[in-house]
Amino acid sequence: MTADGESFRAAMAQWPSGVVIVTTGAAGAWHGMTASSFASVSLDPPMVLICLARGTRTHRLVTEHGFFAVSVLGKDQVAIGRRFAGQEPAADRFAGTAWTPGPSGSPVLADSVAWLDCRVAHAYPGGDHTIFVGEVLTSATPRRVAPVLFHSRAWGQLADPLPDHIGVADTGLLAVLRARGFTGARMGGIARALRAAGSRVRLFDPYEFDPYAFARDLDPATASALITEPAQVRAVASAGAGVAEFTAAEPGPAARVLEAARRAGLATVGHVPEAFAADRAEQVMATVARLAELGCDEIGLEEGAVPATPVRVRGLLQDAAAAARQATVRVGLRERHGIGLVNALVAMKSGVRHFDTTLGGLDGALPAEDVLFLAGQLDVDTAVDRSVLVASAAELESTWGSVLPGRTYRFAN
Repeated sequence: MTADGESFRAAMAQWPSGVVIVTTGAAGAWHGMTASSFASVSLDPPMVLICLARGTRTHRLVTEHGFFAVSVLGKDQVAIGRRFAGQEPAADRFAGTAWTPGPSGSPVLADSVAWLDCRVAHAYPGGDHTIFVGEVLTSATPRRVAPVLFHSRAWGQLADPLPDHIGVADTGLLAVLRARGFTGARMGGIARALRAAGSRVRLFDPYEFDPYAFARDLDPATASALITEPAQVRAVASAGAGVAEFTAAEPGPAARVLEAARRAGLATVGHVPEAFAADRAEQVMATVARLAELGCDEIGLEEGAVPATPVRVRGLLQDAAAAARQATVRVGLRERHGIGLVNALVAMKSGVRHFDTTLGGLDGALPAEDVLFLAGQLDVDTAVDRSVLVASAAELESTWGSVLPGRTYRFAN
């Protein structure tokens, strides 16, 4: 029994795919169409395949010219995909966007996620389609953003599964306590409790070094230091820190701190300030890409004076995940008008597993115990013992003199 065309299309519609524009042409006579039947074939030599319906103009031109190009669309280029699919009328499908001829003469989309210019190496019959195998002449990845997806005959973006686990780091508590006049021994006790619970704690900053905060019998991975110059790396490594943090403001200093930390065997975290400000989007993505190229282990996106919004968090994190490559993306969110945990949920659904926090939210950052409470409500696992953080926050409140900003530290579970 053979499936009919409609049931076959319905079944294949459940297979999500990326979206590309297949183009061909010579002497400026360009033509293109939207396609999802595209795949890699070989690495050596590099080859890809496309499937084109025999009755289309694109099929005829690819057959005549022997060349084609493929431009992979990003999540913000749905309109281009619709236009080349004939869903939006256009006298000239190429108008209004930046196309440039590749070496073969086929046009490529200048700001696509990726493009490949190909020579037809093989053509195989495939029912009412032809399978064209193209040898890739040249390729490029103009920008790193999340792709657009096509599923169930609808345009969409990457799915939003929750992570299987999350972790938290405390990046602000000790600085607040120092400013409040807490003694080194008292701060060291709180820091030790948080580290023993599985939370990383920033124990050293450029302005103060407190040996009480370091405990040699605890995992160095739970002790971090904020570094401003390479000369500081050796001191904090000797004191027991396993993580070097730095602010990625200038490429030169960042590279030097990274190199010093690497020589000392420390993990590295590059923080991008004011990451969620809309007018800094291009600069933020460039910084993320540069840190990834330098080999930074983790890239922290920090909310600053400009409030983050759920829409902005989602958009930035999708693009950052692509630009970060193998680096881990973490976020440092703040609590404003009850939106902080909403942003944290959006971050989790965007694939983030690591959060920079502050116990009790004393410096305006999201409280660690609140993030862990949210994770518990979502059945997201964590290696951090939240009950220890809750106890530490309750103890801190007794000497702080007022109720802490955190919303959930009074709830043990």
